[in-house]
Amino acid sequence: MTHEPQSLRIDRREVPVVTANTVVVGTGSAGYCAADRIWEGGQTDVVMVADKVNAGASRNAGSDKQTYYKLTLSGGDPDSVREMADTLFAGGAMDGDNALAEAALSARAFLHLVDLGVPFPQNRYGEFIGYKTDHDPRRRATSVGPYTSRSMVQQLEAKVQRNGTRVFDECRVVDIITTEDGEGGRKVAGLLVLRRDVPYGGEVSPFLLFRCTNIVYATGGPAGMYATRVFPNGQWGASGAAYRAGVAGKNLTEWQFGLASIHPRWNVSGTYMQVIPRFVSTDVEGNDEQEFLTEAIPDYGRLMSLVFLKGYQWPFDIRKARDGSSLIDLLVYRETVLRGRRVWLDFRRNPVQAEFDPSVLRPEAYEYLEKAGALFGTPIQRLRHMNEPSYQFYLGKNPYVDLEQELLEVDVCAQHNNGGLLVDGWWQSNVAGFFPVGEAGGAHGVYRPGGAALNSGQVGATRAAQYVVARGGAAPVEDAVFATAAAPVLGDAAELAARATGRVAAGQPDNTGDLLRQVQVLMSAKAGPVRSAVSIDEALQQVHAWLSAYDELVCANGASRRSIDRTFLVRDILTSAYVYLSAMADYVAHGGRSRGSVLYTDPSGTLPLVGYGPDADRELDLPELFRFALDGGALDDEIQEAAWLSPGSSAPDADPAWRPVVPREDDDPAGEPVFRWRPRRPIPDDDDFFENVWREFRERGAVY
Repeated sequence: MTHEPQSLRIDRREVPVVTANTVVVGTGSAGYCAADRIWEGGQTDVVMVADKVNAGASRNAGSDKQTYYKLTLSGGDPDSVREMADTLFAGGAMDGDNALAEAALSARAFLHLVDLGVPFPQNRYGEFIGYKTDHDPRRRATSVGPYTSRSMVQQLEAKVQRNGTRVFDECRVVDIITTEDGEGGRKVAGLLVLRRDVPYGGEVSPFLLFRCTNIVYATGGPAGMYATRVFPNGQWGASGAAYRAGVAGKNLTEWQFGLASIHPRWNVSGTYMQVIPRFVSTDVEGNDEQEFLTEAIPDYGRLMSLVFLKGYQWPFDIRKARDGSSLIDLLVYRETVLRGRRVWLDFRRNPVQAEFDPSVLRPEAYEYLEKAGALFGTPIQRLRHMNEPSYQFYLGKNPYVDLEQELLEVDVCAQHNNGGLLVDGWWQSNVAGFFPVGEAGGAHGVYRPGGAALNSGQVGATRAAQYVVARGGAAPVEDAVFATAAAPVLGDAAELAARATGRVAAGQPDNTGDLLRQVQVLMSAKAGPVRSAVSIDEALQQVHAWLSAYDELVCANGASRRSIDRTFLVRDILTSAYVYLSAMADYVAHGGRSRGSVLYTDPSGTLPLVGYGPDADRELDLPELFRFALDGGALDDEIQEAAWLSPGSSAPDADPAWRPVVPREDDDPAGEPVFRWRPRRPIPDDDDFFENVWREFRERGAVY
């Protein structure tokens, strides 16, 4: 099956169209897994689409010891599918069917990777040894090193290549095409992409259409919204297209932030923190070096212990900000965002004093370093003794950083979106045939065990593939139906590009790069790890203004493929930012307080505390922006759903609970985000009597 494009006339335009049962969008670990699982299930009529095959978070992101989370597969520690599901569910605001599926399929997904060649460590008897990760009561975590997800991608990609599945590279998602499903909802009809490798205005159409029955959407999180991010270059996301097509969102407020180097982008977790480097800040030119942590943490032993704990407690966790290790994240945020300075890790010298004094460390820090034989020297000496590859890592990156000679610049960066596009227990959205998997799908809750995201991506891809094979075999819509559905989408895209390039041809400057940077900077400043009702509203007003005027605002250079690409990329990011900011405003209006990896400023709350000695309960002298009140699990049993309504459209279903947080006019060109809150789905407690399950499985309909 070659899947060669065939020309189809749509609204007076000859456009190439590829027809396939299923299109998998994204070439990360979740996308390749879905494509392979679908092919293995017998549905070989599948193609893949990517904006850049070698980009993306799976292939290019990682950490000191990037973790994969799965059911315990070694030793005598008790574990079960239900117990793992309970652990995931306990993170708050997670649907129980997703938690149960992630637990039930974790071993299957993990062993699939093992069989493909991912070298997860095992002992001589074949046990896959584990360790504890954050929010994990068992030793379920494992790793193949800093590039665990890259190893997964490489092996899955090789398998998909052996399958012969065709991959269409250099394709920017523009819009999802849907039709009525005959039951009052919408279903997938196809996908419109911009060919990034084709000159605009030439003989070859810059647009390519895919006609299909199913779309598995593995585009990653909407990383392009933030300027201060650890997502690798080239990871943008494409959630805006899904919202424009009527796909709902879930838990969009729940981002994860953490300390990371920014040149190059990399999480400074694990050993980087456990060797207790020195934190310094400078002015923008790199002068006026100051060891700023001592302002709020004058006690030497406490300062070093909190830095050590960042290795275990790497993500910013608001519960640890009052008197724990996440106070460090807030102090870094104060330096970079509020004071406009730059922050660096110095591995060449010890914090505060020249000689390292481990006797004042907390017992867990002291005992760890003692077992590692690292109660000596400077941070770089401890790092090279404990984890030489972590030192070598920065020597091999671009830009090159020698931690023995140079400072490493860091910031509090957006790292992962726990929310995302709405998924059910089969990872299907509210639009039939549309399956968001990996970080694009909103399967997580507020908290999750470290490494759960990699497991979730493999499980979601497997569940989606199972459903596609069992229930998604219908042929794509006929030519006439497809042309009718695709015409307005294609027409709008073509007209947007024509107007944008026409303005530059008439003498206006190309502004696509400026718009991209402006929205990213705005989101990091107003809607990052520290937010308030005021900052959210300020950002929302600006993003609404940009989006509502976008058709007349954007100016693109028709001779630059990058500029044309950014025309659609920026629109996608603005759409996502509009929905996400509205979700944050709705969360605050619903009574939401600080939770997860976010501080919501609350004048009635408290500032972080001194945390030690006779004045332990005294508030620190910190900006009022850091005054907060913990959510305390108040909304753990509720889930916020979001939807974007285009002008004149209606909510995804007839539920009257959908409501806007900021009512707009019906003809507002930016459309209107609407929201509803519902109880989270409990963990299913099905009858597990073998004969009953066997009968249902044979009949298949009861299973799917």
